[in-house]
Amino acid sequence: MWNNLKTTVLLAGLTGLLLGIGQLWGGERGLMFALILAAVMNLGSYFFSDKLAIAMSGAKPIAREENPRLYQIVERLAAKANIPVPKIYFIPTDSPNAFATGRNPNHASVAVTRGILEICDDEEIEGVLAHELGHVKNRDILISAVVATIAGAITLIGRMVFWAEMFGGFGGRSDDRRGGAFSALAMMIVAPLAAALIQLAISRSREYQADATGAEITGNPQGLARALDKIDKYAKRIPMRASPSMAHLFIYQPLTTGEIFSSLFSTHPPIRKRIERLIGRDFV
Repeated sequence: MWNNLKTTVLLAGLTGLLLGIGQLWGGERGLMFALILAAVMNLGSYFFSDKLAIAMSGAKPIAREENPRLYQIVERLAAKANIPVPKIYFIPTDSPNAFATGRNPNHASVAVTRGILEICDDEEIEGVLAHELGHVKNRDILISAVVATIAGAITLIGRMVFWAEMFGGFGGRSDDRRGGAFSALAMMIVAPLAAALIQLAISRSREYQADATGAEITGNPQGLARALDKIDKYAKRIPMRASPSMAHLFIYQPLTTGEIFSSLFSTHPPIRKRIERLIGRDFV
């Protein structure tokens, strides 16, 4: 219930931001456009955001015969967590990472990279997947998917505003274009920043909670702690790149591209602090 309320508030807040951008962008016409876009985005983000997240990550469905080990682990953990078995996807990259998405436990998916399957043993993979199923069990995957979709839209609209104003779009008078260019530049910066701050607000606490839930599911916090330690070390050597609107979905924050402020904000708490919360100390 609480997560449903948070999702509603989040959608309302992001919709309000979208309408504000539309008003500044094109007056009444911009407001109407933003209203229509917000309606489409809200419906689309609820029903299709998981599919969009899977597509943006480059993940592909993986059959049981391709990796029976992965299926066995997911099915065992889903039974322990008392949730339906999610769809399983594979991301063909050597950088170790994983994420979960979907609108509820009955419509959930988990995706893992080739890299994480190669560097982690079974106990560590269990820890990672239990963390992701923790997101599913805690029902915060809908919030994450909705934020990924709408934050991406806000960022895109910020860029559209910039280029439209730069070239005198929306019937702007020539003597207004200089001011329009400055306001558009501000919008291009502020809109993605606002979306990033919203992502920050929801992501850090939920990562700690998913770690705790994952450890409870497996009964083995050491497995997840070792996995996080390995992921941290290998991901620095083989970084994964992702859209800024997708970064908060992953168990380990990937490098983001194309955003002025992406290096200033982290959607995840530090790995060392996560390990300390799990086992009471960091690895030497």
